[in-house]
Amino acid sequence: MTLENKLGISNAVELARLEEKLSKAQAHKLFTSGFLDTLNAGSFQALASIHEYLFAEIYAFAGKVREVNIAKGNFRFAPVMYLAVSLKNIEAMPQTTFNEIIEKYVEMNIAHPFREGNGRSTRIWLDLILKKELKQVIDWQRVDKNDYLMAMERSPVKDIEIKYLLQQALTEQIDSAEVYMKGIDASYYYEGYTLYKTEDIADDTEA
Repeated sequence: MTLENKLGISNAVELARLEEKLSKAQAHKLFTSGFLDTLNAGSFQALASIHEYLFAEIYAFAGKVREVNIAKGNFRFAPVMYLAVSLKNIEAMPQTTFNEIIEKYVEMNIAHPFREGNGRSTRIWLDLILKKELKQVIDWQRVDKNDYLMAMERSPVKDIEIKYLLQQALTEQIDSAEVYMKGIDASYYYEGYTLYKTEDIADDTEA
């Protein structure tokens, strides 16, 4: 079943293609415009703003908390009836150390506040917190897809794997456009979006 969208597309493959192209262009603008640095790192509003920025052209629900229950495989994300409370509690979690930040990230992943685009938005949100608190970000192209997905799947029970994996990929190149754009491509690759490179889309939109 294809998600209802502003583009009027009923074909799932076509929707995925356009979603990747449009949202990657927005991801590039998110960085170059300076808007990302105006957000309150670690807040839910920051995550909602990122999600809306990426997907507003595609989905009416961009930046809005979901009103349906969702699951991935056998895992059910936070039930809608508890979602508002969960988000408030996650926002209040400490974020002064690497371990605290990853624990907060894991909890936000369990909450999964949006209908679609959670992983891609939340990875940008995570880097925003790391940048503010530790003056570091994750170089996502150094994080293996399968290792990441398996570690995230196990993270609600045991987060040591995801902490180790992400710590090995930390970089101090927090203002590098190259690290950011290649990171976006890696983030999208985790979700199966591989048709476009963010750098190429950015060149096309600026031409």
